[in-house]
Amino acid sequence: MISAFDAYVTSVAFDKALRAVFALGDGTVRFEGGEAVTAHDGAILAGAPHPSGEGMVTGGDDGRLVWSRASGAQEIASLPGKWIDAVATSAASGLIAFSAGRDVQVRDVADSAFARSFPHERSVADLAFEPKGRRLAAATYGGVWLWYARIEAQKPGKLAWAGSHVACAWSPDGKFLISAMQENQLHGWRVADEKNMRMGGYPAKPRSLAFLNKGSLLATSGANGVVVWPFAGATGPMGKQAAEVGYDEAAMVVRVAGAPGLNWVAAGLDDGRVWACDLAGQKITPLKAEKGEPVTALAMTPDAKRVAWGCEDGSAGVAEVAG
Repeated sequence: MISAFDAYVTSVAFDKALRAVFALGDGTVRFEGGEAVTAHDGAILAGAPHPSGEGMVTGGDDGRLVWSRASGAQEIASLPGKWIDAVATSAASGLIAFSAGRDVQVRDVADSAFARSFPHERSVADLAFEPKGRRLAAATYGGVWLWYARIEAQKPGKLAWAGSHVACAWSPDGKFLISAMQENQLHGWRVADEKNMRMGGYPAKPRSLAFLNKGSLLATSGANGVVVWPFAGATGPMGKQAAEVGYDEAAMVVRVAGAPGLNWVAAGLDDGRVWACDLAGQKITPLKAEKGEPVTALAMTPDAKRVAWGCEDGSAGVAEVAG
C-alpha cells in the first residue's frame, strides 16, 4: 500500500488487527482500509494506539484529545486554548496520558469520571508509561519526572540531569529509563538506584527510541545507521559500546521502530527511504527505495511482518517484511 495524504504524517501505529492507522497534520486520521475521520479542527500534534487496540488517540492544536476509529471520532477531553502535544497510552492499565504545556493529565478508558492532573515546573515534551502502566514518565527540562498515574496527591520522583529532555522510553522490564536530549546524546537511569548513564557520540539528535529483543537491545536514530545499544544484564549499557547497523554516508536515520520481542528493527531516513533489518543476520531489507521528503512516523507490528511509514509531504505506505 502506497498513499499520498497531502498532509504531514504526525504518527502511525498498528491496531490489534495489524492494520495501519495514520494521524495527519490536517487533523484527520486515515485507516489502511481507506476510511478517513476528521478528528481535529487543526493539526494533530501527537498520537498513540488506543489501549483497547482499536484506532488511535490523538492530541491537537485545538486543545482536544480524541479517539478515532474507522466508524468515527469521540472526544475524550478538551482544554480550550491549549495545545496537546504529547500522548501516551497503556494497554496494560487502560490509561491515557496527555500533556499541554506544563500540565499532564491522565484518563481511564474504563471510567469516564476518572481524571488526574500533574503540574510541572517547565513544559513537558514527551510521556511514556512503564510496562505495567502504573507509573508515568514525563520528559522535561532538567530531567524526567515519575508519577504514579492513578494517585491524586503525590510528590513526583525526579530523575535529574541538566538540560532539556525531549523524548523518553522505558525498558520492557521497567528497570531502565532512557531520554533523548536536546543535545546530540541520550541519558539513562537505572530506576531502582537512579544510577546515571551517559550515552553520547551521536552526529545528530537521537529523537526516536525502540527497545528490541525483550529489552536486551535499544535502537535509536541520530546517526547514519541505526545505533544499537546492549541492555542485557543488571548494568545495561554501562561500560559497553554501541553498534551501528545500515550505515549510509548519504543519509541520516531519523525514525526507528521495532518488534519488542524480536531482533527486527525498521529505519526511516531523512531522504525518505525505509528499510528493515533482522539484527541476528544484519541483512538490510529495503521497503521504500525511492527518495523523497524525510520520514516523520514509523511503526512495526509485534511479529515484525509489517512496517508502516509516513513522510513530511504526506506520502505514506505499508510494506510486508519478507522472512
